[in-house]
Amino acid sequence: MSSRSAFGDLVQPFQIEAPGLRGRLVRLDAALHSALARHGYPAPVSGMLGETLALATVLASGLKYDGIFTLQTQSDGPLSMMVADVTSDGSLRGYARYDSDRLAGAADGPGGPVPRLLGAGHLAFTVDQGPDTDRYQGITGLEGATLADCAHNYFRQSEQMHSAIVLAATPSPVNGAAPDAAPGPARAAALMLQRMPPKGAPLDADEAAAEDWVRAVTLMSSVRTTELLDETLTPAELLYRLFHEDGVRVFRTKRLRHRCRCSRDKVAATLRSFPRTEIDAMADDGTVVVTCEFCKADYVFDAAQLDALYADN
Repeated sequence: MSSRSAFGDLVQPFQIEAPGLRGRLVRLDAALHSALARHGYPAPVSGMLGETLALATVLASGLKYDGIFTLQTQSDGPLSMMVADVTSDGSLRGYARYDSDRLAGAADGPGGPVPRLLGAGHLAFTVDQGPDTDRYQGITGLEGATLADCAHNYFRQSEQMHSAIVLAATPSPVNGAAPDAAPGPARAAALMLQRMPPKGAPLDADEAAAEDWVRAVTLMSSVRTTELLDETLTPAELLYRLFHEDGVRVFRTKRLRHRCRCSRDKVAATLRSFPRTEIDAMADDGTVVVTCEFCKADYVFDAAQLDALYADN
């Protein structure tokens, strides 16, 4: 069995044998490799986008929804935007926008990856379950050294339960990493713990439960990046290594895959939504090429096809 298939693309739900403690472990391997393959991102960008996809997946896996969960960063740094979305059936995709000149100067600068690469901005979470439902959105500032720090800020401000998260990706955007370094095998992981509030009582009312939570987070925090990304460790083995003293129970895994939702029909519908004069202004010798940001697929519409498109409209 290859290391790639051994690592897997999955969500592993689990429960610690203490009241109200549950968690999920996310691992991304072939799905992440496929999401990155056509972009040729430099190492710092692919590392941050890997963490973003892992974060989006672990957050989405804790929700009951039928649609699309989207996580997006927007900021003033050299890595100005990252988008990751996960559907309720386990399909994921993502892309990043960056300034290669500014990235070269920031890659080996001081500080954590968020202030160095992203700069000031925000992190937004959106759940879209279709046109007949209200969209849920949460926003938090990019405050902290890492994406995990930013997520913790959101949990503290917006959630009614205690949450803790650890993220890892390779290649990691560490100090000294050259922006044009070879990306190597793409893997990412997220480990998340949550403490559910007791029914009819404040979250911190039970001192014993609060102590259980602190202990579980301490154990989780001991995990190393090499362990999270180790293709020789199964999810159950990793969780047992961390929590066996308190007891840990794993449940059925959910499989993940990379899949883009773009299509020629969707692109055609988008073109039809603009006046023909605007589309003609975009054309080169009468031909318009639309490239999907997520998968880099090109959709070509020549003059005759554009005529037919607007005739149908």
